[in-house]
Amino acid sequence: MTGTQSLDADVAVVGAGLAGLVAALRCARGGRRVVVLEQASDERHVCNSRLASGVFHVAFCSPATAPEELERRMRERHPAADPRLIRTLAHNALRAARWLRDEAGAHFMRAGAEPLYDYVLAPPAVARSGRAWQGRGADVLLRALEATLQRHGGVVRRGHRAQALLQEQGRCTGAQCEGAEGALEVRSSTVVLADGGFQGDPDLLRRHVTPRPEALVQRNARTGRGDGWRMAQAAGAAMRESATFYGHVQSRSALDDDQLWPYPWLDELARSCIVVGADGRRIADEGRGGIHLANCIARLREPASTFVIADRPAWEGPAADRPTGPNPKLERAGGRILRAHSLAALAAEAGIDAQGLEREVAAYNTAVRSGEFGTLQPARSTGQFRAWPILTPPFYALPAAAGITYTFGGIAVDQHSRVLATSGVPLPGLYAVGSTAGGLEGGENVAYFGGLVKATVTALCAAEHILENT
Repeated sequence: MTGTQSLDADVAVVGAGLAGLVAALRCARGGRRVVVLEQASDERHVCNSRLASGVFHVAFCSPATAPEELERRMRERHPAADPRLIRTLAHNALRAARWLRDEAGAHFMRAGAEPLYDYVLAPPAVARSGRAWQGRGADVLLRALEATLQRHGGVVRRGHRAQALLQEQGRCTGAQCEGAEGALEVRSSTVVLADGGFQGDPDLLRRHVTPRPEALVQRNARTGRGDGWRMAQAAGAAMRESATFYGHVQSRSALDDDQLWPYPWLDELARSCIVVGADGRRIADEGRGGIHLANCIARLREPASTFVIADRPAWEGPAADRPTGPNPKLERAGGRILRAHSLAALAAEAGIDAQGLEREVAAYNTAVRSGEFGTLQPARSTGQFRAWPILTPPFYALPAAAGITYTFGGIAVDQHSRVLATSGVPLPGLYAVGSTAGGLEGGENVAYFGGLVKATVTALCAAEHILENT
């Protein structure tokens, strides 16, 4: 088919993940004509929210936590975050979970003793090795959202990748798409960008996140190409910090084996012991956790050059304490683990400088024994995770890599998810939701507040503002 097809709608949504479908359904329930543009052709297309484990949390807290406490925790983790976005997330998290339950039939269960697991989509996918998403909670939810959307007159156009925004007299009036059958132009009074971050785009990653994108484990759907990011910027949108991401420390074997992500990861062991480069020296403050470590690894000149170093008690302790950890799942799944009865032998097998590793482990053990971690270079924090000594053979070296799930930075928005121009005022007719938007997560502490809750809250706020103002 040649030429350009045209389609009229009240609301055009770019992306059929959780954020896009929530925004679309809420608008359709309000009587608006909605078209969702999805780049993938498959009915059960793989997207980040479909791969999600299903944990609906706010900064590792239950969404039922008092909003004031959620605000405090988020401000503490990311003082530079937009306070309007923090407040919006804190005061709408529980409402968002209930909306999913009431409007889409989402079933939440308690999947663990920690408050983090109070609201988990059932059936859960937490800690299942490999990409085991079919029939799990997030997959079930997305199918239910789309079916409900269609019952309310919404349309999902698959195989259509948005390329540019339409604008008239400073207002966004639709989107131009390309598909297998040719070009499609959607004319609408409002556009909602919900296509995710830019974690799947090597050029943007190289510009903002890492010198070697190919050395990151893509623990995601690999569909976040930054289309919304580019379209909004071309339309005059302001952008928020884009150098950090949500991810985890993965086995380096996961670079070649999709069965080794998203789980098991190496976080529990890495934050309890040390992470070193080929010179045997520590690369970062392990006590700040796996998300921080993943970002530090990604920024290295050679991101696929680090090792988690541990001993037998740590391997039998923190490495085995949680179902997400590497003991015993990593080796069973084919991931590489090196063992030796001396640090020198371990270094030789791993290709690490032996003298450098022995000096670093000795300095680290001295700090653990004395409690004086400020003398280490880099210093190690101990407020959240215990530092385990590395004394008892066999010693372990786990080749590590940074795993990226989604980028934190994105389009600047206000509390209604309206896209902000570089002047700070909203761009009429344009909204950005979920991980397409920035200003909430990231920063110096690489703060992560929860992808599913952020997607749902920002989408609901966008849709409700659209319904009130169009």
